[in-house]
Amino acid sequence: MSVRGDFWSIYREALPILLVALGGGLFAGLVLEDILESVERFPGLLVMVPVFLATRGNVYGALGGRISSGLHQGLLDPQFERNDRLVNAVLASLVNGIGISIVIGVITWAALLVLGWEVAALSELVGIMLVAGTLTSVVMIVGLLGLIFAGYNRGYDPDNLVGPIVTTLGDIFGMLFMLFSIGFVEVLA
Repeated sequence: MSVRGDFWSIYREALPILLVALGGGLFAGLVLEDILESVERFPGLLVMVPVFLATRGNVYGALGGRISSGLHQGLLDPQFERNDRLVNAVLASLVNGIGISIVIGVITWAALLVLGWEVAALSELVGIMLVAGTLTSVVMIVGLLGLIFAGYNRGYDPDNLVGPIVTTLGDIFGMLFMLFSIGFVEVLA
């Protein structure tokens, strides 16, 4: 295929998912508006939002890259089945996604304490991140695999799909589950 043909193929495959990603980003912004109401109750909450969303992209972008490479190399079939490579990649991502969420809560709390800023209780920030991180991890794994497999089965290059899928799922569900986890921790407190 020519360079021009490669360009148009990538553009044709990526444009629809990028448009969905745009809508997802706008939706995540609307959810952020609701979260702003909770900032007074949980000081430090806003500090965690960009870090939380960025780590969703890092952890699950790596998972998407592994899945994409496995599909290209014929090491994975585009279906949910017991495969040691798939299971190991999913478990590693799950542990990383949840673990880094807890670390975000702890580091945010410590940093704001050192700076002398008002900060919510450590248990509250870690609780919010633990609930949001766990729920987001499950949705990111299932959604990412499902969409990559479906795209691959329809002839799409998974490399063109991973970035926009991870960004969109991470933004939408990261913000929704953060909002949910704020309410959950507020009820428990």
